[in-house]
Amino acid sequence: MKEKIKAFFKKAIQFFLNPRLLLCFGIGWMITNGWSYILFGLGTWLGNQWMIGISSAYLTLLWLPISPEKLITLTIAIWLMKILFPDDKKTLGTLHESLASFKRTLRRKKREHDEKKQLKQEQRNAEKSDV
Repeated sequence: MKEKIKAFFKKAIQFFLNPRLLLCFGIGWMITNGWSYILFGLGTWLGNQWMIGISSAYLTLLWLPISPEKLITLTIAIWLMKILFPDDKKTLGTLHESLASFKRTLRRKKREHDEKKQLKQEQRNAEKSDV
């Protein structure tokens, strides 16, 4: 069990610290967040209340617990990876493997759920016929 956890973290660290992914994540972060921090800094430096107001409102939304910003940033980063580095087999291969594993898990869970549901239905039908 301990070896599996070590292997998982090693694979995750290698995946996320890949320079190509970091570059794409940085660009994605600038698209989703970075502009508002820059605008806030410029607005403060120039004394422009409009810049401060727009960037503050957006930053407030980003810091809410329900903000999907990280998911959007990661999605943009993966999309950029596919466009900028289409022949990066290692990172994109890891993504494809993870997606395939996730789909297999979902199918297995759905199959187990359907089997339990069918078993309960059969038990209810058996109880009705006994009465």
